[in-house]
Amino acid sequence: MDPLTQGVVGAVVPQAIQKQHKTGLVAVTLLGFLAGMGPDIDIFIRSQEDPLLFLVFHRHFTHSLFFIPFGGLICALIFHWLVKRFSELTFRQTLLYCTIGYGTHGFIDACTSYGTKLYWPFSEERVAFNVIAVIDPLFTVPLLLMVIIAVIAKRPFYARLGLGWAVFYLVVALVQHESALARGAAIAEARGHEPVRLEAKPSFANVLVWKIVYETENAYFVDAVRVGYKPKDFLGQSVPKLDVAKDFPWLDPSSQQAIDIERFRHFSDDFLALDPDDPSQVIDLRYSILPNTIDPLWTIQLDPAAGPEDHVAYLTHRGNASTRLDIFADMLFADDF
Repeated sequence: MDPLTQGVVGAVVPQAIQKQHKTGLVAVTLLGFLAGMGPDIDIFIRSQEDPLLFLVFHRHFTHSLFFIPFGGLICALIFHWLVKRFSELTFRQTLLYCTIGYGTHGFIDACTSYGTKLYWPFSEERVAFNVIAVIDPLFTVPLLLMVIIAVIAKRPFYARLGLGWAVFYLVVALVQHESALARGAAIAEARGHEPVRLEAKPSFANVLVWKIVYETENAYFVDAVRVGYKPKDFLGQSVPKLDVAKDFPWLDPSSQQAIDIERFRHFSDDFLALDPDDPSQVIDLRYSILPNTIDPLWTIQLDPAAGPEDHVAYLTHRGNASTRLDIFADMLFADDF
C-alpha cells in the first residue's frame, strides 16, 4: 500500500486499544503511524550497478511476520525519545504500540497483488491475496478521518469505527474478488479454455473493475470485468508465454541477463511475456493502467551486445496515461462502454 495508508492502518489499531484520553492518545497515534510505515525502509536497498536489487528486497524481510518483533523494537528505540517529551508512556508501552503498528504493515501489503515475503525466512513465496489496490482512496480516506477525529475528540471509539470500516471494506473486496474470479472463469470457458492458472487483480483505486489474467499451456489472456455495480465484461488481449530459449536464442543461460530474467520471473509471479512492441523487452503482465490490455507499467530490457556480467535494464512506462485514465473511468461508470 501507499505510505499514507500504511501509516494510518498502523495508527488505528493502537488507537483502538488505547485507554488513555489525553496526551497518551496523541503519542500512541504518532507511534503507530511511524511504525506502520517502518517496513518500507527497504526502499533504500538499491544499487546503481544492479537495477533489480530494489525489486528483490522491497517487501522482503522487513515485511515478514518473523521480523515484526525486531522491527517493533527498532522503531521503539528510535521513536521513544520523541513521545516521552509530551507523554507519560513507558518504553514498554512504546514498544507495544510500535510493534502493533509495525505488525499491520506486512498483512495489508499482502492484501494487494504486488507480492510480499510474509513468511520469510521459512518461505520465499511472495504472498498476494489480490483483494485491494495498492492505492485505494475509498479504503484510506474514511480511515484517516476516523484517526484524526479520535485524536481531536480524545476518544478511541472513533478509531474503533475506523478499524471496523477497514475490516468491512476488506470483506467487501474479498467478495468482489470471488465474483471477479467467477466471471473470469466464465470468459475462459466461453473461449473453450481450461486455464492452468487464473487470477483476478484489483485495478487502480477501486474494487469494481478487476483485471483477469489467465494462463493456458502456451499463452496468457488478459481481460477485465466489472462486478457488483452493473456487471460487465471487457474482453482484452492475449500474448504468448515467455520462452527464454526460443525468444532469446543468443542468450547464454549462465549470463547475468539470464539470471536477471529469473529474478524478474520470481518478482512477477511468472506472469512474463515478450513485449509485443519491442521483442528485446520482457513484460510483467500483472499491471497496466487499462486492465484489459497488455500495456505494462514496467519491463526489463535485454541487450545481445551485453557482456556476461552485465545486468538487464529496468524500464518504467507511463506514456499517454491521461488518455488511458479517461477510458478507465468509462469502464468504471459508463453503461454503454
